[in-house]
Amino acid sequence: MESSKRPSVFHRPVKPERMLAFGFLAAIFIGGVLLSLPVSGANGQSAGILAGFFTATSAVCVTGLSIIDVGLQLSLFGQAVLLILIQVGGLGFMAFATLIMVALGRRVSLKSRMLLRDSMNQSSLSGMVRLSLRFFAMAVIIEGAGMLLLLPRLIPLYGVPKGVWYSAFTAVSAFCNAGFDLFGSGNSITHLSREPRILLVLAGLIVLGGLGFTVISEIIHNRFRWKGLSLHSKLVLVMTGALLLSGTVLMLLLEWSNRATLGGEMNALQKLVNSFFQSVTFRTAGFASVDQAQLTDSSKLLGCLYMLVGASPASTGGGVKTTTAAVLMLLVWSVVRGRERISAFGRELAADAARRCLTIVFIGFVMVMASTCLISVLEDGRFEMIDILFETVSAFSTTGLSSLGTPNLRMSSQALLMPLMYLGRVGPLTLAFALISRAENGRMNRVHFPEEKIMIG
Repeated sequence: MESSKRPSVFHRPVKPERMLAFGFLAAIFIGGVLLSLPVSGANGQSAGILAGFFTATSAVCVTGLSIIDVGLQLSLFGQAVLLILIQVGGLGFMAFATLIMVALGRRVSLKSRMLLRDSMNQSSLSGMVRLSLRFFAMAVIIEGAGMLLLLPRLIPLYGVPKGVWYSAFTAVSAFCNAGFDLFGSGNSITHLSREPRILLVLAGLIVLGGLGFTVISEIIHNRFRWKGLSLHSKLVLVMTGALLLSGTVLMLLLEWSNRATLGGEMNALQKLVNSFFQSVTFRTAGFASVDQAQLTDSSKLLGCLYMLVGASPASTGGGVKTTTAAVLMLLVWSVVRGRERISAFGRELAADAARRCLTIVFIGFVMVMASTCLISVLEDGRFEMIDILFETVSAFSTTGLSSLGTPNLRMSSQALLMPLMYLGRVGPLTLAFALISRAENGRMNRVHFPEEKIMIG
């Protein structure tokens, strides 16, 4: 006879989603404490508790929004802490925990492997430790290559010590889609808008980080052949290419004559490179080569759509993800054509894929709209609604672009952006699973109600 006694609270297994959500909170708390210390501030002066925790949240969530100029108001120690938080946020705290355990010669438990699998969006437990170490090595190699490509230009601009440190920090920040910089201009990388080499290197790092380690690994394994790629990789590559191409063309059309952005003293090549870079940075990167406040309202609205889509699963970026957008587009196409199943590239998608995608988009949409309305009330008409929407979408999608200047917001609005960034990094569905107890599938599937049709559309 099956016992009806429930296990005690202390013996119940902890859900992987809950562990992942708490893990990011722990990283934010530790980072916030460290960045609030006087040793982290320039000249030994603390940046403040709100600034410390806001910056830590933005770093762990690889967003890039900041209420301080980290290049001027953080010491070398504070900048190093920030860099570690960006790396932890971009690669995942479980990957770092695994690396530490392997370095110490400790065995990785089954629970840790399960957490690692879920944090990296994998389906199997087989070879998870080896896979995580491979991903970590891949990140170090790509970031190192980006640093070496930035050195020849940044050293002449800032000297050897700063040039090396700036190159390393910027390469990591770009690959992790974080958007933090140390240049101290307060305007991101707008002073480098006429440096095509730097912009293209950063764009390459951002795109690679946004593709996801699984896709990069699969491309290398298949020797860049399209035929052997999985459906996931094909959808990621097609959506990424379509978003980058369409974004570049639309930015050229919308900003070509805008003298405050592309229409100033830029030549045709610089306009093209900056349009491409703007299209790339909308994909959760946060670096700005042109002043976001001077973009046309059409470009800002376009940016909101691109930021909401964001990067790809198991990547360093945020957003609802490219595969989510792809599945929803395929769902619409299948409904229009009268098909019951969703298919692409000769493969059918799992039955619950569309439901999960709709859930993610709905939760994200509600959170963004609610936050936009609340910040609008808190700011009491100080900013245009399009700029507030741009800010909240940027926070949720962990992009880090701002058209109104995050430091200009009231403290209450800044505090509201922190949970929004956290939600965007952990993921709406993961956080919902972590907070809500779900009944067992068997129990749910045993109950059926009579069917009845309703009017749609």
